[in-house]
Amino acid sequence: MIDYSISIKSAQPGTKKEDVTETKAYGQAQVRKNYSLDDFAQHIRDHGCVYDKGDIAAVLTKAVSCLREIILQSNSVTLGDLGTFSPSIATVGAKTADAFTAANITKVNVKWRKTAYFNGRNLRAEAQFHLVPSRASQASAVEVIKNQDTIQGLE
Repeated sequence: MIDYSISIKSAQPGTKKEDVTETKAYGQAQVRKNYSLDDFAQHIRDHGCVYDKGDIAAVLTKAVSCLREIILQSNSVTLGDLGTFSPSIATVGAKTADAFTAANITKVNVKWRKTAYFNGRNLRAEAQFHLVPSRASQASAVEVIKNQDTIQGLE
């Protein structure tokens, strides 16, 4: 079940707040929990994996550091249905190719090319949805509760 809230935003993204002339209601996915590495390892274990949580976490931790090392050597790694990870760079332009040097490279990022398992497959047909209050509404409700002098019925 995917939680979502509704927010009102400019119909023209990038418009300054004072220049907004039209708004629309948009859905925003709400994350319930961020799984840590240990949580994720336990989840894998709970799905019938023969290895214990510690072994799974160790392999995932090593995989991340090895993935980083391989990418920094200008290689890519394909991890089955997860996809392919490869280096990507951001640069500032130079007037000519001769003037371009490594100093023009401003950022090295990791690019994820999804496989059909994630990319060509819209998960919409498999998803169920649950409307929840926005984070701002939740925070306001908590403040109201905290600021009550007495709890109704328990004076």
